[in-house]
Amino acid sequence: MRFMLMHKLDENLPGAFNPDAAFMAKFGTFMQEVTQAGVLLAAEGLRPSTVDAARITVTGGKATVTDGPFTETKELIAGFALVEVRDKEEALEWAKRFADIFAQTIGEVEVDVRRVTEMSDIMPPA
Repeated sequence: MRFMLMHKLDENLPGAFNPDAAFMAKFGTFMQEVTQAGVLLAAEGLRPSTVDAARITVTGGKATVTDGPFTETKELIAGFALVEVRDKEEALEWAKRFADIFAQTIGEVEVDVRRVTEMSDIMPPA
């Protein structure tokens, strides 16, 4: 099963998008562990909404593009990890460890854990 772990941060929180050496050391150790466990498929961080960001909203068939920063949004997706694990419980174990790194260094984070839809979930058996 594949799960996406998405972490959200408040852009106004000091260090949220500019982590210090302590955070990077802990995060580096975590990334080595998740990689060595063979469950990490991909992981990336995102720049703050002040850097090359846009939001497209479609209402009534009309698309509107809004450039960042997104001042009306307190928490933005700041990065993600895509993992392949046995089940939701294993995804939650990795996500809790991931969130703990932020809690120890930055202070606040919210991590969404979402199962990825695979073709076998939506296509009837042949």
